[in-house]
Amino acid sequence: MTALPILSPRDTINADVRAFLDHLRESKYAGDIEFSYASRLAVATDNSIYQQLPQAVLHPRGTDDLGLIASIASQWPSVSFSARGGGTGTNGQSLTPGVVVDTSRYMNKILEYNADEGWVRVQSGVVKDALNDYLRPMGYFFSPDLSTSNRATVGGMISTDASGQGSLVYGKTSDHVLGLRSVLANGELIETQPISVEQAKEIANEESSLGRIMRQVLATAIDKRQQILAKFPRLNRFLTGYDLEHVYNDEKQTIDLSRLITGAEGSLAFVAEAKLNITKIPKYTALVNVKYDLFESALRHAPSMIEANATSVETVDSTVLNLARADIVWHSVADLITDVEGKTMLGLNMVEYNSDDKNEIEAKIASLSESLRQSAENGDDGVIGFQVTYSRSDINKIYGMRKKSVGLLGKTKGSQKPIAFAEDTAVPPENLADFIMEFRDLLDSHGLQYGMFGHVDAGVLHVRPALDLCDIEQELLVNTISDQVVALVAKYGGLMWGEHGKGYRSEYAPAFFGEDLYIELRKIKSAFDPLNKMNPGKICTPLDSDATLVKVADTKRATFDRTIPIAFKQEFEPAMSCNGNGLCFNYDTSSPMCPSSKITSDRRHSPKGRAGLIREWLRLLSREDVDSTALTYKQFHSSWWQKLRNGKSKQADFSHEVFEAMNGCLACKSCSSQCPVGVDVPDFRARFLSIYYQRYARPLKDYFVANVETLAPAMAKFPRFFNFFLDAGVIKGAIRKTIGYVDAPLLSQPNLRVRLENVNCDKDLKILKSMSEQDRSKHVVVVQDPFTSFYDAECVEHLVKVIQALGLKPVLLPFSPNGKAQHVKGFLDRFEKTASTTAGLLNEIASLNLPMIGIDASLVLCYRDEYTKILGDRRGHFEVLTATEWLSNLAAPQKAKLLAAGSSEGNDLRDKQYNLLAHCTEKTALPKSEQQWQDVFRQAGLNLQIKAVGCCGMAGTYGHELEQLNNSKGIYDLSWSGVVQQSKVDNQEILATGYSCRSQVKRFESERPKHPIEVLSMALEQQ
Repeated sequence: MTALPILSPRDTINADVRAFLDHLRESKYAGDIEFSYASRLAVATDNSIYQQLPQAVLHPRGTDDLGLIASIASQWPSVSFSARGGGTGTNGQSLTPGVVVDTSRYMNKILEYNADEGWVRVQSGVVKDALNDYLRPMGYFFSPDLSTSNRATVGGMISTDASGQGSLVYGKTSDHVLGLRSVLANGELIETQPISVEQAKEIANEESSLGRIMRQVLATAIDKRQQILAKFPRLNRFLTGYDLEHVYNDEKQTIDLSRLITGAEGSLAFVAEAKLNITKIPKYTALVNVKYDLFESALRHAPSMIEANATSVETVDSTVLNLARADIVWHSVADLITDVEGKTMLGLNMVEYNSDDKNEIEAKIASLSESLRQSAENGDDGVIGFQVTYSRSDINKIYGMRKKSVGLLGKTKGSQKPIAFAEDTAVPPENLADFIMEFRDLLDSHGLQYGMFGHVDAGVLHVRPALDLCDIEQELLVNTISDQVVALVAKYGGLMWGEHGKGYRSEYAPAFFGEDLYIELRKIKSAFDPLNKMNPGKICTPLDSDATLVKVADTKRATFDRTIPIAFKQEFEPAMSCNGNGLCFNYDTSSPMCPSSKITSDRRHSPKGRAGLIREWLRLLSREDVDSTALTYKQFHSSWWQKLRNGKSKQADFSHEVFEAMNGCLACKSCSSQCPVGVDVPDFRARFLSIYYQRYARPLKDYFVANVETLAPAMAKFPRFFNFFLDAGVIKGAIRKTIGYVDAPLLSQPNLRVRLENVNCDKDLKILKSMSEQDRSKHVVVVQDPFTSFYDAECVEHLVKVIQALGLKPVLLPFSPNGKAQHVKGFLDRFEKTASTTAGLLNEIASLNLPMIGIDASLVLCYRDEYTKILGDRRGHFEVLTATEWLSNLAAPQKAKLLAAGSSEGNDLRDKQYNLLAHCTEKTALPKSEQQWQDVFRQAGLNLQIKAVGCCGMAGTYGHELEQLNNSKGIYDLSWSGVVQQSKVDNQEILATGYSCRSQVKRFESERPKHPIEVLSMALEQQ
């Protein structure tokens, strides 16, 4: 093979859907219509093991658009739909071979808030945590609490009648739905809320869609009442799908169709808006972390916590705890869940209490603490210790760890990963321990490992067996285990689905409902959706339909993944590891996770979306005549002429769709540490680009970036001369037109050489090598990078001065290219050579046992990550520290000088407040860095406050590229702009650790913020 082949998915959209989309486009529909293969792939998976490619994706802007979608489609009976929100379902509820209707992009408004009556009205695409952020200042919250709350939408919660932590007190989503505005399959809008039976009967007499529905609901809910009550167990997490029990309230004599739509998984109607009741935030909260010798002990002890009137009792097993310990999340809870000396913690119960009465909650905690203390001393109930916290921020950190445990289970080593398919079973809480022990025996009989966590107060435990579904034999175990678990939950008086809906488990619905009541479900489906257009195959089918239900054995992601050669999987392992958890959809603008996903609201431009595209690209590539024993940039070759010709070709190639998604990535690397399973997009993005550009011609700007570390040192010798031209309007215009850059950064003036002329800084390594070890120990090596040394030399100058002020001698290492820019643009052949050369130099210095410091953390981290991946063992064992890592571990004499600066009366900087806006790469890869800067500043007598911000939008060269300018500015506005503006109003100075961040602020605010090292340098000078 001499060139990368053209890849065709061989997929077609059927004629009816194309005709429907054409008519929709010509109507007053205002939303987005997407049917590219990449757009459809992005919603072909959710948080389950299944994969189903839809025909198209629609993003409506409002209720009117939903009505047009449904009414226009009524002309084509074969066109079906599935509503989608956050895509967090674990059972494929929103997956469809039809058309996906995604409300999360535009229908995400909070429409009305009524404090007096305690309710809020929202569109269905509102994210749950976004709603609570809105309500918090008013003292309220929407109480159903999910592990996926930072990306799950209210519409999705309604579709599955979601619940979560605290459901014993706060109930499920259906307990908070006061009314819905929904669109039927024929386009009619219905408004549902509790009405009297008499009103319902009047509606039932009407010859309308709503009349037809009401007639059937009255016949089922009232006439079959006793049968319904006798059939279903009384469980907190009881989810029928169509809630036959609660649609009729026999005490109040009311009918509420919202109870049917809630939990229907979009199989009855599109939910457009919801009126929800809201709950007052309790004034006082306490969390007791109870530690156990065995997970079984935690399960058996949980009922006593419930009897002690706890608001909630959450549990995790040792598998989850150990995964959390190895993750970035553990640093935030390590002091809150400490180990017990001489004991091994194999289970944890998190017991929460809430109250508006401080004395009441303290009395409950005191009583529980005394009981736990005695149990720990006597060895009763398996209790080995406990910790109590009243701090809301600390409690949120612990629950953050618990929520992330869902994704962490996918991080287990090896090909067998704990997966969700029979993991939200619900049994009476008093039966839970025995049920779980038998469940464990079941899994043990198959020789499987597993992880467990969940809501023991409600009898719901998430059990995830570890399987490699690419192994057909293990895939078959999904069916076997599902059948066995169905029987097991029936034995213990429970249900197969206690929290996450049916989805592909719908085949078990007839057995749980019984033949008579299941027919009633089908009648209701017929009344709402006679043509079976709304999420067909889920829960039930219309009564007279010959359509079938989806099944546990249906097509899974692994069906496609197993066709990818092992060598391809290994080369692109970070993409293959994505399990669909979707934490990268985090709506929070102050979170650094995936800024491109936030600004575009496009699932393709997320780590999950990009991983899915790469997997499909690998699958399609494996069908071509490509060597399956390897997949690297070294195996494809095209001449310059071929590349230029290919670049002008309009021929369809799926590689172009993958490229579009990769090109939008900022390469900020937040995903590599924020994703529970470590999906590292910049890693496989660079690999993809290196291969893609073996067929297609690169843009000129890429060569400019790849050579910046050669150009910058040369130009920096004459900064005034080059800046004159770079800052000229004609040159800027030429740069925009020929290179595609908004502008080029200006060189530092004066340059670093001039700045250090009067600073005692060694540059002669030969002298250093000839010194005795004792003399060398007083030296610190400064490792240069291309951006601070040549474009932001103030930082390097002040770092050198800090080293001097602390009584040490700085050594400026001769500049050696880092290569990160080459890696970002996919010049992997060049990057490998650059990394090899620089690693050789750094290993040489490392042999002298001197600390080496770099000022820009993102480039320092490149030595640790990208160098290791490209060089392997050839990297050697050198270590370059960030400035804050070095400052946080100063020897006693240097720390004394730092403290002396803090106590100096001449320090006139101490009255000023500095706000730290940390580089996203730095604070995600080095989670202690912000706190370290704050500690160092405190020692120096300075007041530094940490500000929660996401990405600044610059990210290396991204913000300089003309095609990315609008997104770059939009990302800056998401979180940085407000903090910067408020700091100005409050007369507080912002500090930014990243060179790219300082450049971005200067671009939009016309003022360059300082690096923390600059302020520290000034403080040391004043002592």
